[in-house]
Amino acid sequence: MATYDKDFLLSLYRNMVRIRAFEEHAAECFTKGMLAGNIHLSIGQEAAEAGAFAAIEPKDYFTSTHRGHGHAIARGADPKLAMAELFGKATGYCKGKGGSMHIADMKKMNHLGANGIVGAGQPISAGSALASKIMEDGSVTVGCFGDGATNEGSFHESLNMAAAWKLPMVWFIENNCYGVSTEIHRITNTPDLASRAAAYGVPYAVVDGTDPIAVYEAMKVAMEHARSGQGPYLVEAKVYRYQGHYCGDPAVYRPKEYMEQALKNDGIMKLGKRLLEAGATQEELDAVKSAAEAEMDEAVKFADESPYPDPATVLDDMYVTDNERCVAR
Repeated sequence: MATYDKDFLLSLYRNMVRIRAFEEHAAECFTKGMLAGNIHLSIGQEAAEAGAFAAIEPKDYFTSTHRGHGHAIARGADPKLAMAELFGKATGYCKGKGGSMHIADMKKMNHLGANGIVGAGQPISAGSALASKIMEDGSVTVGCFGDGATNEGSFHESLNMAAAWKLPMVWFIENNCYGVSTEIHRITNTPDLASRAAAYGVPYAVVDGTDPIAVYEAMKVAMEHARSGQGPYLVEAKVYRYQGHYCGDPAVYRPKEYMEQALKNDGIMKLGKRLLEAGATQEELDAVKSAAEAEMDEAVKFADESPYPDPATVLDDMYVTDNERCVAR
């Protein structure tokens, strides 16, 4: 088993704590009525997101989902711009016109966008991987999605195409066992979702999504496989979703044992313990949390004080006008 130095573990811990702080601040703002529309939080899934994105190179692309704030933060998004987008403000990533489910940033993050339609990011990630193969740019596209999306036709159609054409693509499944209120094993006849990749001759891995190192190591293998021209790879991370489907959903459809297990396996808690064993001090861990709280306090302040978009710009940026085929890349 590989060993990792304290600095690397701290970098993962910092990202996990920042994701949770962002989500908790967003939840508080939603509860206070400062946001319009629902938001879908990834509290509890931070280890999977931090571990996965630690394996992604700057030149790589990715797609996200309706539960995508954590992906953006893990990739290096500016929390101020992300929070402003949740607030619907002109200073947000999409100038306040996309909101929580539509953060995107091609220029700095190669972020092809979050998506409010379950499974809709999968053909986009396959298309991006096809573009990379044609252009020979050495990039891999990572498609992030949840368990529910694996029952969509877009999952199977896109994976079949990617396998047939050996596209440089890695699909990252965060399996929290619930598609809205439906427990995934009630509607799926396989204990692991990633095993469906075998039908298309695609390799896969199933890992503990509460362990960022396990996720990182699996994603490193997957990224190297895809980048070397061998085609797509699937990684499934078993995670827990602390809140319901959306912020404010009481999740009464889940048994109490679900959250009992979730809290016992909290990724931040487990990595914090590992860091202490690796020589970190409690003061260092507390400083990481304090810094994250201060950073997200500032993000909320920035978003709250930012202006709303000018109504006259409502149709701006809605369609690509300088490319008759309307393609981003």
